[in-house]
Amino acid sequence: MLRWTTAGESHGQALTALMEGVPAGLEITSEQISRALARRRLGHGRGARQAFEADELTILGGVRHGRTIGSPVALQIGNSEWPKWSVVMSPDPVAPSALLVDAGTGDEREIARNRPLTRPRPGHADLSGILKYDLPDARSVLERASARETAARVALGAVAGAVLSQVAGIRLVSHVVRVGGVALADDVKRPTPDDEERLSADPVRCTDPATSAAMVAEIDTARKAGDTLGGVVEVIATGVPVGLGTYVEADRRLDARLAGALMGIQAVKGVEIGDGFAEAARRGSAAHDEILAVDGGRLERASNRAGGIEGGTSNGAPVVVRAAYKPISTVPHALRTVDLADGSASTGLHQRSDTTAVVPGAVIAEAMVALVLAQALLEKTGGDSVAEARRNLEAYLAHVADRTQW
Repeated sequence: MLRWTTAGESHGQALTALMEGVPAGLEITSEQISRALARRRLGHGRGARQAFEADELTILGGVRHGRTIGSPVALQIGNSEWPKWSVVMSPDPVAPSALLVDAGTGDEREIARNRPLTRPRPGHADLSGILKYDLPDARSVLERASARETAARVALGAVAGAVLSQVAGIRLVSHVVRVGGVALADDVKRPTPDDEERLSADPVRCTDPATSAAMVAEIDTARKAGDTLGGVVEVIATGVPVGLGTYVEADRRLDARLAGALMGIQAVKGVEIGDGFAEAARRGSAAHDEILAVDGGRLERASNRAGGIEGGTSNGAPVVVRAAYKPISTVPHALRTVDLADGSASTGLHQRSDTTAVVPGAVIAEAMVALVLAQALLEKTGGDSVAEARRNLEAYLAHVADRTQW
């Protein structure tokens, strides 16, 4: 079984990621994973942090000479800003006096990083985290709750994407379909995995130039107003074989697993598979994907409103998933809160933030979809090596083809 986990804090020394169950013989390199991390840093509306905080990737185990060897894959993403945070985030006890010293710049903002964060920010995990874990302030909460952790998931997603491609020829693409009030029209042709270079070059990762320009203007307007924006991203997986997931147990349904994985991304508040909520407004005769026999036996769908999943199982059509991101909670126009130090009315602490994180949100969502699909694929194929998993899949698909020959 493919399993993964991450550890580390936003301003800690490094993020770490561990993936078990990766078959041997998978071709993967530091360069491939670093490219995925670079995609996560792109996008109009990003804040200053992207300019000075680098992702320093190291593969610690599980890969030798560019191929996995069957043992757990261990990744580390170093924090280039660690020297500034080594006292505040030290894993060992520090003298109280050390927290009163700045980081060497004499800048008041540098001194502020040492101060207790007793004003929980609306929209963040601050208040619930302080109370749940009985913590003195929000520092330890926000350090782990931060979306910085998604860098580790994107790194793991690159490994999962390699599994999908090399075992089954599955390819993924992600793009932005809404930023604030600007949305991509439903009739605009959706991108394919071959469009990745063009999408990465676009400031908002949008497939339509006119819509992209309108999204950029929307972001600029929000920035000038001291506000933030949310949006919607779409992930499309092509080449997904029929039979991933299952209808027999609720927690093993492919759509349920995808929804859970995407809802686990910071700031995601909604998920839909295929046409999702639009299906609720249709009559049944117009909602479902009719099955057609073509080329003397091969089955196709007349449409893909179900997003490639029926009854919790992939049906052979492209898997289409969307995730809705709320506006970033760190709003420059500070929101009302209460100072937990004395119960007084206050405003939420404002730290450096983006105007919108929807563009990297697409890349993060793509990584999560890759992780779920890779898990489901290896559950179906088994195999300790890529070659064995591929042979098992080919045998299964040959049997599927035999079932549809008349």
